[in-house]
Amino acid sequence: MSTGTDSTFTQQAIAARASGKTLASASSDQKNEFLMSLSSDLEARAEEIISANEMDVAAANSDGLDDHIIDRLKLDADRIKKIATDVRHVASLDDPVREQIESFTRPNGLKIQRVRVPLGVIGVIYESRPNVTVDIAALCLKAGNTVVLRGGREAINSNKVLASIARNALELSGLPADAIQFIDTADRAIVDEMLKARGLIDLLIPRGGETLINRVREDARVPAITGGIGVCHTYVDIDADLEKAISIVVNAKTQRPSVCNALDTLLIHEQVAPNYLPTIAHQLADRGVELRCDRRSLAILEPALGGDHLKAAADEDYGQEFLALVAAVKVVDSMDDAFGHIDEFGSGHSEAIITENEETSEKFLSTVDAAAVFSNASTYFHDGGEFGLGAEVAVSTDRLHARGPLGLREITTYKWVVRGDGQVRN
Repeated sequence: MSTGTDSTFTQQAIAARASGKTLASASSDQKNEFLMSLSSDLEARAEEIISANEMDVAAANSDGLDDHIIDRLKLDADRIKKIATDVRHVASLDDPVREQIESFTRPNGLKIQRVRVPLGVIGVIYESRPNVTVDIAALCLKAGNTVVLRGGREAINSNKVLASIARNALELSGLPADAIQFIDTADRAIVDEMLKARGLIDLLIPRGGETLINRVREDARVPAITGGIGVCHTYVDIDADLEKAISIVVNAKTQRPSVCNALDTLLIHEQVAPNYLPTIAHQLADRGVELRCDRRSLAILEPALGGDHLKAAADEDYGQEFLALVAAVKVVDSMDDAFGHIDEFGSGHSEAIITENEETSEKFLSTVDAAAVFSNASTYFHDGGEFGLGAEVAVSTDRLHARGPLGLREITTYKWVVRGDGQVRN
């Protein structure tokens, strides 16, 4: 796929890069003015956004898309208000651009600083969540980056309206509208161009399912953050408090099952499973959760729960990101057995332990390898907004260059600033 000058994508990427010079030197007040204008316009134009979104939802239903996709796609007044609130939160955060990371003077008198600067042009390929359009635009612009957005066809009408609102807010604040580029076609050939856009895109971030992420991982010729699949476990330890276990497990699985930080597998210590597991399972079943159980958990639950919500687990159920009201269940012999299961089947996203034993908790938190680990809390908290970052560009399970929610500082880099007074090197 060519990225010649006749390409619409290339023209958009060039326009974004040109806008970056202005944006990198913009004041915090200007960027915050953009964010406040954006948040106000989102609420003022909520009916227009919902009308466009209803077209997308109707098309998704006609196409027979899965319930979890439709849930991610839907926008209503409350969700739009939440998006606007997140934008205002981003405005309230410290501007990372030009932040001095460190400063020192060398023996020869050179004054050296390490200063935070924007990454440049960030390209994002995403699927069915239109809120991503606003979250990414807000964070990228606050951090001095320009952005090229390529959303999925499922949300094309919603995204067009949201991108238009964001570009208009830039103009109202005196910043270049071209700093936000939205690709208003679902042509998949554009993805090929973005993957190969060396010199046009500085960082590429996919947000979507395993197929998209693996494609970017295998084919990208530009730097990319390709983690993000969430296979999330919660381990109920021998020293767990039952009431905490119930509330945490139910929240992690059922509050919003279609998101990447939702619980996928419940692990429970064999010594508490006979008493704890039926109570937890009843709460899950009452909320429509199908439980795919190993032999030991099935033996405990069949007499207590009946078969309507139970199914024998298949091998592929462990390590599966369900994105639905489905959870795998396994009884483990020990904490180390739970660790081994997480090591084998986890994706490095979100892992949790429920225990009143502080030593056990600290061992879990220091040993388990994931972007975020939790003790006595729901994995549903693994979110940029909940971590105080305002929102997130993505949740990364990579180790480089950032891990977990990508907030303002995670989408910057730095440069060395050296001030001298005539020094030369021998």
